[in-house]
Amino acid sequence: MKAFTALTFAIVTLPALAADPTEKDAIAMAEKGAAFIKANSQEAFIKKIAAKDPDYLQGALYVDVRDIKTGIVLAHPVNPSIVGKDLTDIPDASGKKYRREIIELAAKKGSGWVDYLYKNPTTGKIEPKTTYILRVGDIVLEAGIYKK
Repeated sequence: MKAFTALTFAIVTLPALAADPTEKDAIAMAEKGAAFIKANSQEAFIKKIAAKDPDYLQGALYVDVRDIKTGIVLAHPVNPSIVGKDLTDIPDASGKKYRREIIELAAKKGSGWVDYLYKNPTTGKIEPKTTYILRVGDIVLEAGIYKK
């Protein structure tokens, strides 16, 4: 019985041992979101994010959506309380106005990376994060990973 219990424990905990998401994973998730929007609609994608669709929410890796013109958060699977808010000039723990940087980079280049500090949903701690941003029309898809 002990062997069965140990085996069951190992199988149940295996997903927790999966490798941390990489920059490649963040890019792939954002691009998957962009393809979904192009095939369906922005509104359908926002509903997927709000519903915590597992294609776009995988532990600490997720996609959120921001309006490029207003800075308003349109969808956030981990922190829905910020949806509908313009947090553009609210700094991170180090004082960096990273959301402003996200919007400016998206407007100028269409995609890229922005580094900042953010609360990791899996640890509950403020940690260094890098986020891949991808402009799709007038919105920005953001998919980030926490740095170790």
